Amino acid sequence: MIEFLYSIDKAVFFFINHTLSNPVFDVVMPFITNLNQILWVKILVLLLWLWLMIKGGKTGRTVGILLILTIIFSDQLSSHMIKFWFARIRPCGALQGVRELVGCGSGYSFPSSHAVNNFAGATVISYYYRKQKWGWYGFASLVAFTRPYVGVHYPSDILGGAIIGTGCGYIMIGVWTFAEKRIAAFRINL
Repeated sequence: MIEFLYSIDKAVFFFINHTLSNPVFDVVMPFITNLNQILWVKILVLLLWLWLMIKGGKTGRTVGILLILTIIFSDQLSSHMIKFWFARIRPCGALQGVRELVGCGSGYSFPSSHAVNNFAGATVISYYYRKQKWGWYGFASLVAFTRPYVGVHYPSDILGGAIIGTGCGYIMIGVWTFAEKRIAAFRINL
């Protein structure tokens, strides 16, 4: 059964990595997958986060703080625990004929930390700003889709990453909500 699922994973990977390849995607997908490494994008994200903290009111400050805590949690869980439990070799290191459009990376494949972190962030933002849900989940899905396209993750890595990231987001929202209620109850009892 595992071999059958792996054969489907490989087939879908090669469909994304080879069949969907075209000159436009070959430029756009590496750019999108590496957004987190571009200085002006980091500055823009920092400015948006500061705006959220200063002008976003209570909800904005909650989202700003919760985003940081959630990304720390999701990234540590993904990169330093789950990846080592599964120790799955990336497709660019395990398969022949992979179109590798970015460096293969030295880490393991499952789950995709790009997917985990983007879906965790999308979950937090979407919980508090429900009208923006499709935009944030759409962006997270696009970033996740780039990973097999550029040759560094299997489709199951991004699917697992999306599930884990969404779970991390909801766990942190639950912890935050619980803490807020406990603090409110404590203040009332004073």
